[in-house]
Amino acid sequence: MQEPTLRSLVDLRKALLHLHKVLLEIERIDYEQVHGRVSAGELLKLLIQHQQFAWLHAVSEIVVRIDELLDGEEEATEEQARLLLAETRSLLVPAEGGKAFAGKYYLALQRDPSTVLAHRTVSMVLAAGARDA
Repeated sequence: MQEPTLRSLVDLRKALLHLHKVLLEIERIDYEQVHGRVSAGELLKLLIQHQQFAWLHAVSEIVVRIDELLDGEEEATEEQARLLLAETRSLLVPAEGGKAFAGKYYLALQRDPSTVLAHRTVSMVLAAGARDA
């Protein structure tokens, strides 16, 4: 894998982790308004098992796939990296009234400025990755 692509994946991983954290905080607040406060351990369990948090798995899965490319036993190819960048671009398209991730993502962007800023950061990393490809 070429150095600019490697840098794009590292930057994307960092930006996606921040975006995931922001989105998780939104869901935590919504959950706690109905069910009361939860500890960090309880939140982790909810993230893994509760339907309200299931849409966030899409972001988690991309981070895991980036980790696998970066730390895999076999050297990742440019094609694998470009495909993952393209899939990330496709995932992060909010859609008003959309189903699953796109709809929830749209709502998160509408209600929380920190989500917009995190989305912007990811978008900038993806744009830079497209230029470098």
